Amino acid sequence: MELRHLRYFVEVAAAGGFTRAARTLHVSQSAISEQVRDLEDELGVPLLDRAQHRSRLTPHGVLFLEEARRTLAAADRAVEVARRSVRGEIGTLLVGFFVGGTGDFFARLIRDFRNLYPEVRVSLVELTPSEQQSALLSGTIDLGFTRAVEPAAAARLKVERLFAEPLFAVMPATHRLAQGTVQLAELASESFIVAQRHTSPVLFDKVISLCAEAGFSPRIVATASVSTGVLTLVHAGEGIAILPRNAQYFAPSELAFRPIAHPEAAIDFVVAWPRDRESAIARAFLSLMRQQRGPGLLA
Repeated sequence: MELRHLRYFVEVAAAGGFTRAARTLHVSQSAISEQVRDLEDELGVPLLDRAQHRSRLTPHGVLFLEEARRTLAAADRAVEVARRSVRGEIGTLLVGFFVGGTGDFFARLIRDFRNLYPEVRVSLVELTPSEQQSALLSGTIDLGFTRAVEPAAAARLKVERLFAEPLFAVMPATHRLAQGTVQLAELASESFIVAQRHTSPVLFDKVISLCAEAGFSPRIVATASVSTGVLTLVHAGEGIAILPRNAQYFAPSELAFRPIAHPEAAIDFVVAWPRDRESAIARAFLSLMRQQRGPGLLA
């Protein structure tokens, strides 16, 4: 049994005969009659009473008509769902993020995407940059808002740079350097709190390289897995830190964020996704993100 058989039968029932159905479907009357006869033969049940000039449904045909209409409606819905899926209008999108790097733009982007595609289920997963990279490679998430990926993963991931986020020296507001711009060499005698390399390798390596360029190796006295942990330790008086600008949104008012006088004192913020799993939904999301890109949104 094919959907064509059901459509012909439903149209004959609606039109009250083969002649009108043929005109509506733009198919010869004999072809429709043959298809409906094949359907009856396959079912082993008479659906139409052809004894009179006007074809009428048998009692069996009345019951079958109701089910045939439901089947055709379900098939049409399935086709529409498939087409909407191809257009990225329905389905699921898993997005990785880490609070210290998203800023205000991320929340607006998510809200706007949900408004545009209300039938896409967007799931947000908070992960460190290192965890995001692993999740992207394993297929746990579809997109990751993260730091630059490590070279070993670059061949399997597409990466789009969103912006360079300035790095700031973070210290208690009472610190001797808490006013004005900070020269890196001025931090040589300080105790450092840093994000652990296994969770934030790009940030860790950047801090080390900046200090090395300034002629010293930072004296690391404590580490934390995320930037909020680093802020807590700085607030407790354990030392100073170098963190991206967005970390100030989560910092206590007693801490000062001072700009660093170095042209390379910045760290990239990117969106990444697997090269072999770029879904239609992911493309729709990325398209909206690119439309919204601009200094006012991503700076």
